[in-house]
Amino acid sequence: MTDDQADLVKIFEQAWHEPGNTAVVAPSIDVNQVLADRYELDEPLVVTRTMLWDMEVRKASAPDLFIPFVVAAGSAECWGDGDDFVRISSQRRWLDRDQRDLVIERFHLDHGHQAVTFIGVPTVTTPEGTELHAGTGQPLFHVEHAVGGTETRPLNLWRIVHLTDQPDERLRAIHEHDHGLLPEYVEIYISDVAGRRLTRK
Repeated sequence: MTDDQADLVKIFEQAWHEPGNTAVVAPSIDVNQVLADRYELDEPLVVTRTMLWDMEVRKASAPDLFIPFVVAAGSAECWGDGDDFVRISSQRRWLDRDQRDLVIERFHLDHGHQAVTFIGVPTVTTPEGTELHAGTGQPLFHVEHAVGGTETRPLNLWRIVHLTDQPDERLRAIHEHDHGLLPEYVEIYISDVAGRRLTRK
């Protein structure tokens, strides 16, 4: 674990355990089980853990392609070196989906543990020297995306912590609502990268 990654993980864990913040962990998703139960495919497919991690790596730098309902098309930019990056994008607010804010995140790709830690930050200076400020319409938030399970039965793992003054049950309710489907980004990976046409049952 690099020093930079250790710092990001430490920041996330400290925020996670802060009593005033709103921390939510989503139930793990057995991707192939949900795929079999809730979808029809034009050709058979077993999603592997390797594929799921490939999806996380792609999504980290191109969120507008993998979560288009959240991130405005063409708004995402990413820079860095090695596995440490800064990402900016225009995202829908969690509680007011008609409004968008600039979201600035530092993130690290941990290929060994197959986890990405995103830390929301208020400001950043671009490589060209421009200072950007995150939108103030909602609290900053940190996100952890990870892959678990086995190679042929991978699990999609996700948790988020909003930096609130006190726990916000409205935010918790949004994240805890379960449609029983795959996350949008997994559907898009199966369609656009794996090349399978999938239809919800």
